[in-house]
Parts: sequence; structure tokens; C-alpha cells
Amino acid sequence: MALSGKLSTEIVIHAPAGKFFNFLTKSLHQAQNICERVHHTKLHQDGKVTICKETIESIDEKNKTIKFNVFDGDISQQYKVLKLTIQEIDNSNGSVSAKYSLEYEKINDNGYLEFYDKSTKEMDAHLLKA
Repeated sequence: MALSGKLSTEIVIHAPAGKFFNFLTKSLHQAQNICERVHHTKLHQDGKVTICKETIESIDEKNKTIKFNVFDGDISQQYKVLKLTIQEIDNSNGSVSAKYSLEYEKINDNGYLEFYDKSTKEMDAHLLKA
């Protein structure tokens, strides 16, 4: 039983409108010089290095949206599909936000949902007999 879904978060940024999106589309290769947790394609998370590759699927200049496909390496051991969408949003109050959305399909859910599914059916069957 695979687990799939979508997660989103929105973060207020202080850079002028357009500057964040421009960085993502034109200078993303500089991320390893700026971000402490990014070293080439290595992500340091909880002391463990996660290696992956990414490709840009699309860039929407009008909506300031960029879509990535994240794959290979450690990621492919956990996910069948992992897609990241980043959008720069000009808010009505004059602030700017970066919205991150992850669409994913895990290879497995570590058995927990399958465990609950099977256990619930077994308990239900037992209760129907009583």
C-alpha cells in the first residue's frame, strides 16, 4: 500500500518582489554557496546526507512558478514520485511569500497503514460474529 499526498507551506520573504523567483530560475546553482544544508545535490538533514538529482519540469514566468522533479539517489529508495513546486506570491499587503508544495508517492508507508487496515478488518469481522 503506497502513501501519496501533497504538502504545502508558505514563508514570508523580505527580498523585493521578483528577486526570489529570478534567483530560482537563473542562479539556483549558487544555492550551495548560500544555504548551509545544501552541498551540490546533497541535503544534510538530521545528520544524514541525502543525495538526489532534480530537473526543472517547467517555469511559468507569469505566475512566478517553477516545478521540479526530484529523483535518484536516496530519494528513489523512499519515493516513486517527488515533485516540488515553488511559487513567489505577491501578497495584497505588499509583502512577498514563497509557497512550497510537495507532491509525493512513497514506495511504501513502512507498513503502518497496512497494519491498521488489516487489523481493523480483523476486528470488524470478529465483532460481526459476536
